Amino acid sequence: MSKTILVIGAFDTKGAEFAFLRQQILAQGHRVLMVNTGVMGSTDLFSVDVEAEAVAREGGAELEVLRAKKDRGEAMKAMSQGAALLVRQLYDQGRFDGIIGMGGTGGTSVVSAGMRGLPLGVPKICVSTAAGGDTSAYVGTKDIAMIPSIVDVAGLNHISRPIFARAAGAICGMAAAPVPEAADERPILVASMFGNTTTCVNACAGALDLCGYEVLIFHATGTGGRTMESLVAEGLVDAVLDITTTEWADTVCGGVFDAGPERLSAPGQQGVPHLIVPGCVDMANFGPLSTVPSSYREAGRLLYEWNPAVTLMRTNAEENRQMGRIFAEKANQAQGPVAFLLPLKGVSILDGEGQLFCDWEADQAFFAALKEHLKPGIRVVELDHNINDPEFSAKAVEMMLELIEQKKRGTS
Repeated sequence: MSKTILVIGAFDTKGAEFAFLRQQILAQGHRVLMVNTGVMGSTDLFSVDVEAEAVAREGGAELEVLRAKKDRGEAMKAMSQGAALLVRQLYDQGRFDGIIGMGGTGGTSVVSAGMRGLPLGVPKICVSTAAGGDTSAYVGTKDIAMIPSIVDVAGLNHISRPIFARAAGAICGMAAAPVPEAADERPILVASMFGNTTTCVNACAGALDLCGYEVLIFHATGTGGRTMESLVAEGLVDAVLDITTTEWADTVCGGVFDAGPERLSAPGQQGVPHLIVPGCVDMANFGPLSTVPSSYREAGRLLYEWNPAVTLMRTNAEENRQMGRIFAEKANQAQGPVAFLLPLKGVSILDGEGQLFCDWEADQAFFAALKEHLKPGIRVVELDHNINDPEFSAKAVEMMLELIEQKKRGTS
C-alpha cells in the first residue's frame, strides 16, 4: 500500500540532495509531502508543498525579518519551533505516515525538532553529519533513527548517493511495515531501574505481570528517566513504580545521569498513581575516575569505580537532605495518588549493611527532610529492610496496587 513520506529540510541550499531523495521515495511507489525550512529561499527542482514562510510563522517569526536580521541563531530557533508545531499539525491531519530529513548540525536541529513533536512509533529518519557523535540533543526522548551522512550533506557523489538512497529505502520500509496488534491490551505500568536495584525491580515486575500489568522498565541514566516521564506526560501510562530515583542525585551533584528538574513531575501532573522509592540516591554517577570534579576528589569524597567507564560517588547528608526536600515538593504538587516506601537498611546494594556506601545516617537525612516537608495525608511507609530484600519488593507491589485502586475509586 502506498504511503506518504514527509520530507523536511533546507531546500534553499540542499535542493539537489532533496530532489534525489524525493525521487528515490517516488520510485518505490510512495508519495511525498515536501516541507522547506530554508530561510534564504526555496528550489525550482521540485514542487514544494509547505514553504519556509509557513514554518517561520508557526515559530512566531516572519521569514523576511529573519532574513534581514541575518542572525543564524535566532533563525534556527524560530524554524525549529515552527517545524515542531507544523509537522505535528500535518500528522494530526493524517497527511503523512513517516518523516525523513537531512542536514548538517543546523539543519539537523531544525528537522529533528519537527520529529520530536511526533508520537512514538511514527517512522522518523534523520541523515546527519552529527549522527556519529552525541545525538541526545537531537533525538531527545523520541525514536528518531540517525544515519551518519559520512560526508557533508552538500552535493551528490559516490558516497552520499548510496547513503541517501538507502535512507529513502529505510523510511519507505518503515512506513509500509505492518505493526501487529498486541494480543491483549493490558494496563501500562512503568518502573525505573539501575544495576543496584535490579533484584527489587525484577521481582516487582514479575509480580505485577501476574496481576495483569504490562511493565515497561527504564534504566535511570538521565535519558531513561526523561523518556519515562515523557511517556507519562503523553498519557500512555497507567501507573508509575519509581523504585530508582537516583537521577536526582546526579542533578544535585552534577553527575552524568542528570534527568533534569522535571524528574518526578509528570505522574503528579497527569494524576497517575505514583509510588516513590529513594532507590540509589546514595550515589552520583560520573565517567572514568579522572572525570570526577576535582572539588570532590580534593574533599576526599568516597568514590568507587563501578567499572572503567563509571565512577560512583557516595552522596552526603546535606545532599540527601536537599533531595528529601525536592521529593516532598514534587509529591505535594501531585494531582493523583502518591506514596513513599523507604528502605531503612539501605537504598542500594552498595548501601547495604557492611557495604562500601553504607551510611544510614546520610539516608536518614533524606528520610527526615522528606517527612518534614511533605504535606499531611501523603503516606510514608518505612520498612526495616534493604531495597533488594524480597520483603521490600513485596511491599512495593502491595502499595502500588493500593494506589491504583485508590485512583479507580477517585480518591487521592
